[in-house]
Amino acid sequence: MKIEDFDYALPRELIAQEPVEARDECRLMRVRKGEIRKGVFKDIFGFLGRNDVLVLNESKVFPARIFGRKMIDPSSPRRCGASTWQGGKVEILLLKSLGAGVWEVMTKPGLKKGQKIIFEEKLLGEVRKGQENELAAKIEFNQRENFFEILEKIGKTPIPPYIHNSDEKLLRKNYQTVYAQNYGSAAAPTAGLHFTEKLLEQLSNQGVEIETINLNVGLGTFKPIGEREIREGKLHSEFLEIKKEVAERLNLAKKQGKRIIAVGTTSLRALESMSDQKGHLGWGSKETEIFIKPGYKFKLVDSLITNFHLPKSSLLMLVAAMIGERWREIYAHAIEKKYRFFSFGDAMWIK
Repeated sequence: MKIEDFDYALPRELIAQEPVEARDECRLMRVRKGEIRKGVFKDIFGFLGRNDVLVLNESKVFPARIFGRKMIDPSSPRRCGASTWQGGKVEILLLKSLGAGVWEVMTKPGLKKGQKIIFEEKLLGEVRKGQENELAAKIEFNQRENFFEILEKIGKTPIPPYIHNSDEKLLRKNYQTVYAQNYGSAAAPTAGLHFTEKLLEQLSNQGVEIETINLNVGLGTFKPIGEREIREGKLHSEFLEIKKEVAERLNLAKKQGKRIIAVGTTSLRALESMSDQKGHLGWGSKETEIFIKPGYKFKLVDSLITNFHLPKSSLLMLVAAMIGERWREIYAHAIEKKYRFFSFGDAMWIK
């Protein structure tokens, strides 16, 4: 298996720069047993019922891009906003909290251990581990209890490099699911962006069981993978949590023969990470590096709602694991029919 096997040519104009005005009116491609059917996302209401369980990832995107300046003299008094202490500009991308005010980050430019950085709102950071060989750095921040409140004021929404919309107000609204609850993701679980509160309510009233889990999405989800990841069978680490009562309900649903539908690759990765070989779902929290690629035997999940993914990505390999080599035919069809691709694009339901 080579990463080149998962490449395809995508016209740039098919990369969606913003969602459709009404989230649930994007296009929906339904794929099942050799058939490709088209429709609108809200049509999903007519295909789900009491025998179905939707599993949503309720992780919330936070303003993970912050901008500061190097402190020229680390021995100087910690005075924020004093131009005499400020050096070159620095961009920090927060990836994962490691506890005690320490974060795993990517920095531009790269920073050395011991470098201090000044931000707005009296926020200071000190590099505990420099960024080397594209590996993440570690920065400790002085503000802990109100850290996320500060981010809401000074941070920017992290978006994939293929999206060029810079309107922060719109991004905070559009790049977030309507059911997001827990801060922690540096990227949105984008398959969930197609659901509206009204559609979820309609599905619930129709008898569809709706469960929520949590997996904090890292920006590594968009990163092209290399031969090393394929050889080792591991991806970037992401934190997940599944509550006991949720696991118990999902195990019961599976036992009753209900269809477990993962909304997004993040939900699927979380469920498969916590399931044993017999398909029994555990609960609790952990870091997962699960790499789902062709040849993988799914243990719990029966169906997947997802978007159209980047070439040479782990997400595309996951889709190929579900539908096999037909992914090429399906993606070629999507390109021919001008479906919208990637985060703000149209949806695909693998049934």
